[in-house]
Amino acid sequence: MTTLSPILKQATPVVVDHARGSWIHGTDGQDYLDFTTGIGVTSTGHCHPRVVEAAREQVGKIIHAQYTTVMHQPLLQLTEMLGDVLPAGLDSVFYANSGSEAVEAAIRLARMATGRPNIVVFQGGFHGRTVAAASLTTAGTRFSAGFSPLMSGVHMAPFPYAYRYGWDETTAVEFALRELDYLFQTRTSPADTAAFLIEPVLGDGGYLPTPPAFLEGLRERADRHGIQLIFDEVQAGVGRTGRFWGHEHSAATPDILITAKGIASGFPISAIAAPSATMAKAWPGSQGGTYGGNAVSAAAAVATLEVIHEEGLVENSRVRGDQLQAGLKEIQARFPAIGNVRGLGLMQGIEFTAPDGTPDPTTAAAVQQATTGQGLLTLTCGPAGNVVRLIPALVVTEEEIALGLERFEAALAVVTGAVPAAAAV
Repeated sequence: MTTLSPILKQATPVVVDHARGSWIHGTDGQDYLDFTTGIGVTSTGHCHPRVVEAAREQVGKIIHAQYTTVMHQPLLQLTEMLGDVLPAGLDSVFYANSGSEAVEAAIRLARMATGRPNIVVFQGGFHGRTVAAASLTTAGTRFSAGFSPLMSGVHMAPFPYAYRYGWDETTAVEFALRELDYLFQTRTSPADTAAFLIEPVLGDGGYLPTPPAFLEGLRERADRHGIQLIFDEVQAGVGRTGRFWGHEHSAATPDILITAKGIASGFPISAIAAPSATMAKAWPGSQGGTYGGNAVSAAAAVATLEVIHEEGLVENSRVRGDQLQAGLKEIQARFPAIGNVRGLGLMQGIEFTAPDGTPDPTTAAAVQQATTGQGLLTLTCGPAGNVVRLIPALVVTEEEIALGLERFEAALAVVTGAVPAAAAV
């Protein structure tokens, strides 16, 4: 009997029968409030009618139109629509299937455009699981261990993780920028450095917003040294943080932007965007792929962008994110096991810390499992696995956020033996 690889471990025991909006309906007859959204993918909720209809219509026209062989309308329309939301000057787009593929395309372009070999990444970043993407990933050794040698030319600098260091944000930013400058003196000369690669909000690294001053410090150094600044918006983009792009919480702008996940509400498509002059420096034949820019995925992406705009989902992400974070901080005040609550929009992390200040992955894992028993689906992240992350769909309602908070606190009570506030009243 053939089975799935035993290395694939489900975060929950749920088997889906069907799903709609913020809800997954299991084959066990239970309804689950989904605060995982396929790791931030189903941005418009499960099976949004507009997205379903767009995909269904496109399947009846053509499914696979390989876009370096024949062009198709959905990709042309998607490219035009991206022009309305991309940062100014990023007017050329290359499409692939996954975030990892797009990351690799971005660093390949940066190296070709600059003629330089080295990439600087930042501690805690997650950029994918393929060999080059894993070489750039520092969110945990599980992503890169066991298949060395990895890609060369990668150098890591500290991330301004203020809570971990026990500092205020300004001190953490100043430290991280000083260490980056020291890296230039000791490991990779600016003249050998093709790009900085960073997430505006760390994903698997712990749901940590990158301080605006740090992104702006990278922009200044990139300009000074002719380095490409690449923003990996795979998880933080497309409205997730309460702005369309995660980097828009700062004044910094990218030279190359990477997007995937929520751009098509669950259909596989990714892209990099750069100025035409930069994209033209890619070597002939360096961009391509059999399934990149798939017609059905592109049609779903067009519908996704229309829904996000017409239903005001970026603003909903901001408002509901504020509600979610405020509720989590109230819960934090009642549960000492929670050391830190942080995030932007509908991308919130709850870090569990032991009394001695060290990471507490045991409690985080127990809470994540207990939420399923309360009818709420959550995930963990962070290098130590001590952060529970909440990723509701952009369509989530005020009532669903309130219910999610109630169920999260009930799970905490199960794990810690405390009485949740709702029960105490």
